[in-house]
This record gives sequence, structure tokens and C-alpha cells, in this order.
Amino acid sequence: MKVRGLTIWPPLLLAPMAGLTHSALRTTLLGCGGVGLLSTEMLSAARLPVENAQFSPYLVRTPAEQPLSYQLLVADEKYVPAAMARLRQLEADSVDLNLGCPAPQVRRMGGGSCLMDDPQRVRRIVASCRRATERPLSAKIRLGERLDEASLRDFCHMLVGEGIDMLTVHARLRGESFARRPRWDWIAKVKQWIDIPVIANGGIDSVENARLCLELSGADGLMIGRAAAVKPWIFSEIARTLYDADIPIVEMNLPQLYSGFVTALVDRFAPERRLGRLKEFTHYFAKNYFFGHHLAVQVQSSQSLEDAWTRAVQFFIANGSPPNRLPHHIAALTAAKGDCNSQSPNGEIAP
Repeated sequence: MKVRGLTIWPPLLLAPMAGLTHSALRTTLLGCGGVGLLSTEMLSAARLPVENAQFSPYLVRTPAEQPLSYQLLVADEKYVPAAMARLRQLEADSVDLNLGCPAPQVRRMGGGSCLMDDPQRVRRIVASCRRATERPLSAKIRLGERLDEASLRDFCHMLVGEGIDMLTVHARLRGESFARRPRWDWIAKVKQWIDIPVIANGGIDSVENARLCLELSGADGLMIGRAAAVKPWIFSEIARTLYDADIPIVEMNLPQLYSGFVTALVDRFAPERRLGRLKEFTHYFAKNYFFGHHLAVQVQSSQSLEDAWTRAVQFFIANGSPPNRLPHHIAALTAAKGDCNSQSPNGEIAP
């Protein structure tokens, strides 16, 4: 799949997720293979111009992380010029506009899914972004507040008319939970209305669901969210099975994957930024174990990264993982850089 000169292959995209789609997860996914386009967390357009790329947990990036889409959370077009200039400096491979986040905090600030209720404001934001870049410009939306085919069609037409190159549709309404079966058939409607690549998002957590989603939606590609943190190898499974990608089958060692994630956190993030991100990742990764809630609870109640690591190692040993397959203690990793307590990253971003 080509989008304004950017090749995305396989057409499997990582969804932007607060607290999750940072450098440590991205390189974990790359180690498993199959990701066609990576993503940052959502980035505040107002704060982005003053973020230090060397220290910001939202901007830290290794050379291997490419192609990488930077997602902007924009509530007002006045923030667009400076934010887009900053993305040029950061050499973003693609820019994505967040028009679908249902989080109450984001909506109160005028961003995310509430923008779909104000098409003219979105029109100005998209037009301003389009004028500011020749890079691929995409947008991510939900189906809206309610099922309204005419309104959704007009909104999608407007996005294309203002220069959006690719559209990702999360196949749920704004108020619907993740437990609700996605409406993949509505993505098929969007696909019929517009002539740019349409990416399906929502509920893609297995090869079987990926296949069903493609059958029902006719989408040009798939975007995977929470399942990427549960099973970082899911991209490679789908790529091999549905896209015949030549990706070697590697036996996944769960403790080693977890160890690599922790090591990446220590290597790339300031001490106060590590523990919250480990807790967020562990919440999902623990689902791989029958009694994974024990791992999640133990890490969640930890007061330091060292404590979290010690508890995780104890859990892995209790579940049959040989101790010699893991570093024995996180102190060996943190000694040179120090560690301290940290809080969850939730709430750190504002539009």
C-alpha cells in the first residue's frame, strides 16, 4: 500500500494509544515483525513545539522505528503551524489527526471525537495541516455519536476534499465500550464512499478476527491497538497468514519479551517515566497467562521499577520460566541510571 509515496507493507498499522505506543513497545513489536506503520502516542499540538525530543517520553525514538506516524491531538487550528513545523524537524514519516478519541478529558478540551460534531472546525484544521506538509496526512475517526449514514458520509467526503490521504475508522460509536462487537460492515460503507485507503480498527485481536474484518469491511489494511500489547507477535501472525509475508516463525518466550521491554524502558526513559509505562503494558501482557491477573496486580502495586521487576521474575519462575532465561535483578539495569517512583502517564497530554 502506497500513501503519498510512503510504502506501508504489510498493511498492518499500530494504533496510537496513550501510555502504550512509545518507543519500548514499538521496538518490541519490531522484534516480532509484521508491522507496516508504527505510531506515537497522541501528541498535544499545543505542547509539541516545546517538547525536547531527547527527554520527552512521547518523542524518544530509535533509528529502527520506521516508518513512524506521529499522531496530533488538535483542538484549534492556531496550534497547527508550529506543531507541523516541529514534526518536520522530527522527520515524521506520516502525520495522523486524532478525530476519534472518546476519553472525557480529551473531549472536555475540545479534541478527539467531539470534533466530529463540528465539521467546519475540522475542515479548517485539516486544511491548515495540508498546507503545512507534503507528507502523508491521515485521520482516525469513530462512527460518530449515533448511527447516521448521511452525516458520516458527508464528514468523510469533507476529509478527503481537504486533503486527507488515508482514513482509519474505529468501527464503534463514541459511547460504545471495547466489549461491544465492532460494526465492521459500516467500514464497508465508508470504503464505498471515498477513494483513498481505508483502514479498519477495533476488535482485531486474532488472525481469525482479522480475516473476518477484512471480509466484512473490504478495508485496505488493519490497525491493531490493545492486542499489540497483549501479543506483540500478532502482526507477524496476520502478515504471514493473510498477506503471505515472508516473516520467519520465531518461538515466543514471554519472559524474554517482557525483559526486553523493561530493558528498553531503562535505556530510553527518565526514571520517573518508567514504572507507569511498565504498569500499563503489564495490564495487557499479563492476559497471556491463565493466572495473569496475579502478575498485573503485583506489578500495579509496586512502588519502584526494581520492585516491579522482582515481582515479575517471581511470577515467571512460579509459572515454569527458568530463572537463567532472565536477568536476575533489575538493579543491574538501573544501577547506572537510578530509579524512583513514578505515576501512570494518564492525563499527561492535553490538546
